[in-house]
Amino acid sequence: MKIPLPKLRELGEAIRSLFSPPFTSKFPAAVDAIHPNFRGMLKFREEKCICCGACANVCPTNAREIVVDRERGVLRNIHHAERCIYCGQCVRYCTVGDAIYQSTEFDTARTERSEDWETAVEKPAALCEMCGASFASTEHLVYLAHKVGDLVSANPSLFIAKYETLGVSAPPGPDVGIEPYRSGTMRILCPECRRRVYLAEQWGH
Repeated sequence: MKIPLPKLRELGEAIRSLFSPPFTSKFPAAVDAIHPNFRGMLKFREEKCICCGACANVCPTNAREIVVDRERGVLRNIHHAERCIYCGQCVRYCTVGDAIYQSTEFDTARTERSEDWETAVEKPAALCEMCGASFASTEHLVYLAHKVGDLVSANPSLFIAKYETLGVSAPPGPDVGIEPYRSGTMRILCPECRRRVYLAEQWGH
């Protein structure tokens, strides 16, 4: 009787496996080689992050958020790793280009939730001198000031933040509100307060 070819192939594989050592992963004692493009744990480059919030806006699982700590005067860019699906959208749409990267770390097993499961970057907050709201980080304003170049003079919030980092900006004056004319423009203001100041100057209300 003629033995079908697939059966002979299976018999050959059985004989080879009989005389071959078993293959067993040595993890975690030894880790196999990882491809450089592997999408592993997401990491911050703290010195480059400006806490602009772009990564939080594009995250599909809300694994990133920007939190204002008013007591300490900082913005916190938090990555909740337990929510992350490692899609890489935050890496792709990072404003500065490389403040976030995907490492080759893949061992994400945890037995319980804890604070060390989260990573965060903190940057000084830019506070509106009229309403006190935090609308950006100081480093974000400075980044935009350098980005727009000579056009920075069109936005006082940007060039004041830039000059403050250079140590050549005058200290803030007293809170004068919107009146009198031209008193409220040369300050760091959130977009809403700046709109109100300009409307008051042009239309008187």
